[in-house]
Amino acid sequence: MEVKGILKRYIVTPDKHFPYADNKAIKIVCKAIEILKPDGYIDLGDTGEWASVSKWKWKNKAKPNLEYFLPEVIQEVEDVNAGMDIIDESLDKANVKEKHFCQGNHELWLDYFVESYPYLPEYSCANALGIKERGYHFHRAGDLLTIGGMSYYHGHSYGGMHHAAAHCKQYKTNIIYGHHHDIQVYSDKSADGKIMAYSIGCLKDMAREKNEFIGGRPLNWGHAFAIVDYVGRKDFFVNVVEIKHGRAIIQGEVIQS
Repeated sequence: MEVKGILKRYIVTPDKHFPYADNKAIKIVCKAIEILKPDGYIDLGDTGEWASVSKWKWKNKAKPNLEYFLPEVIQEVEDVNAGMDIIDESLDKANVKEKHFCQGNHELWLDYFVESYPYLPEYSCANALGIKERGYHFHRAGDLLTIGGMSYYHGHSYGGMHHAAAHCKQYKTNIIYGHHHDIQVYSDKSADGKIMAYSIGCLKDMAREKNEFIGGRPLNWGHAFAIVDYVGRKDFFVNVVEIKHGRAIIQGEVIQS
C-alpha cells in the first residue's frame, strides 16, 4: 500500500514455533500483509519449534539410533514448511520481493543435528526450510540485519525480565528482536542520540504452552508483530501491532481472523 511520505515499509514477525503457532494470530499477520502490501518482510526466527531435534530432547537419556527418531524430524520439517507456506502465499499475493530470515536458537538445533549426522546436510536450517528457494536472504543466528537506522535479529537471553534494556545496552543501537515472547520497549542514549530496543512478542499458541509446559503459571507473553516505516535513509517509525482474541487494528480498522 503506497502511503505518502513513506519510502519503504516492512512487516516483521517474531517467534511462530510451527506447528504450535496460534492460528488466529497467523491469519491476522497474513491479512495485514495483503492489506498493507509492504516492501519487505522480516522473519525473526524460531519459526519452528523443532522439538524433534531439541537440545533438551535426550537430556539425561541415552539417545537411540537415528532410525528411531528420524521420522519425527521429517514430519516436523514438513509441518514447519507448511506453516511458512501460509505466510509466503500472502507475501506472493502482496508481491513482496524482499524477504529476510533471521535464524533463531531453535533453528540452530537443526544445524547441531547435522553436525552430529554430517551425512544428512538436507536437514540444516537453510536446506530444510528451502530458504534460497523461497527467495529469502538468510541471516545466521546472532548476526544483525541492519536496514537504515534499525537492526533486526532473533534475540538472546539477556537481562531476565529487563531484556529490552539489556539489548539496548548490549548492542548500543536501535534493535527489534523476538525470543522472549513478551512485548517490551526501552530507550537509552548514545553519542548519536536516542536508541530504542523493541521486543515484539510472539505468534505461538500460548494456551498450549501454559497448559502443557509451565504448569498453569501466568504468562506475560503477547501476540504481536511490527510494522516499520522508513522515511529517508535512516529515520524509521515502529508500530508494534498487538493481536488480542484474533483481532488487531490496522490503519484505524479492526481486522479479524
